[in-house]
Amino acid sequence: MLPAEPKIFHGRDSELVDILNLFSQGTPRIAILGAGGMGKTSLAKIALHHKQIATKYQGNRLFVACDTASSKAELAGLIGAHLGMKPGKDLSQAVLQHFSNAPPSLLILDNLETVWEPLTSRTEIEEFLSMLTDIANLALLVTMRGAERPVKVQWTRPFLSPLQPLPQDAAQKMFIDIADDRHLMEEVDQVLHLTGNMPLSISLLAHLVDMEDCSTILSRWETDKTSLISDGYDKRSNLELSISLSLSSPRITSMPHSQDLLALLSILPDGLSDVELKQSKFPIEDIFGCRAALLRTALAYTDDHKRLKVLVPVREYMQRFSPPAHKMITPLLTHFHELMKLYKTTVGKESGILPIARITSNYTNIQNVLRCGLQPEHPDMAKSIYCTCDFNSFTRHLGHATLLMKDINHLLPSLQDHQLKTFLIVELLDSFPFHPISHPEMLITQALDNLKHVAEPALECMFSVTPSCLATETL
Repeated sequence: MLPAEPKIFHGRDSELVDILNLFSQGTPRIAILGAGGMGKTSLAKIALHHKQIATKYQGNRLFVACDTASSKAELAGLIGAHLGMKPGKDLSQAVLQHFSNAPPSLLILDNLETVWEPLTSRTEIEEFLSMLTDIANLALLVTMRGAERPVKVQWTRPFLSPLQPLPQDAAQKMFIDIADDRHLMEEVDQVLHLTGNMPLSISLLAHLVDMEDCSTILSRWETDKTSLISDGYDKRSNLELSISLSLSSPRITSMPHSQDLLALLSILPDGLSDVELKQSKFPIEDIFGCRAALLRTALAYTDDHKRLKVLVPVREYMQRFSPPAHKMITPLLTHFHELMKLYKTTVGKESGILPIARITSNYTNIQNVLRCGLQPEHPDMAKSIYCTCDFNSFTRHLGHATLLMKDINHLLPSLQDHQLKTFLIVELLDSFPFHPISHPEMLITQALDNLKHVAEPALECMFSVTPSCLATETL
């Protein structure tokens, strides 16, 4: 019995063409790679039922789910069962003999990483795969979670790139096929943003929208996050289970700090460059080895600008179940603070181009890190306030101000450091055109009182050039 062909399938036309081209050249050995929930199994099923492949292999197509296998013998037993063989201790040789004598055949091994990943079984699995690919008339197609192929197999070139999230138009078509087209496209796009355009996430959220509506689901997401689409019993119906399976990969558990890096990336939508990974001095042993582990399992990816990123569903999962520790965020806060100070000293100069570019590429990252640092009783509160003010100064030069300044007023009464308090007040006054201040005269009075305790001419100068419309009226 072959699995049914997916009825809803969009956005993988180029990958399907690549697969068909490989089949047209002979007897291929192909690995479909990608993160959990990216649609690897669906693509394999579409290829399985395609007319070109069905005609070529007629009644000699096998689709074997490897989820339950934990050794070479169990994998061979699953294949043997699909071939109608009697159960035995190890059917490896019988399976190899069958395919050697059979007409041209296609064997699809779905979720092969389940049995391949454990180091205790990896070598024997790779040797078994190698022997399968020695059979001239046997085509092999495997799906594997991650971005890594078994090394003892001569995979047909060109390799398929790991599957990426669906293009926006394909994601919209998939959503509409499930939830109909009665919803506002603006709200549909908001829902799709939560999915990161991962097919599994789109499917689960679209089915919820079909039962309720977009606005209700968007509201529930604010409190429930990924648990909203994690009531299913297996990884194809439960997003959190799918992500947790990737996290339990030996490729991750053998590099324990890789989860620390993933947790840190969960609050950094803009990702991190290799330079930032190195310069930020995170307390992560072998940080580039951890980076490699995340890429190998497809828990992270690099974008067109070579920045290490994590998709929205994985970010939300990590923030809920394993948020980054303060000790992981502090080095990044220090790095961003130094970057802001560099910008201030180079503004208007040619040398200021680099810090502007680096701040811009980390715009959302900086805001998220600062939100963490501005929490009550945070050990890095003072540094976070200074950095927030400098960041706001940067955004003002761009013609707007960061929303962080709207909520920073409540910190003033608790501040004991006169210099810090004055610095914050000056930035609040400078932000007046962007964020209205209800009682500017009170802020100016507080600044004057605090300046009596501060021997800092630069700060006095900053205060003296606050918006004249405020200072003149009040004084």
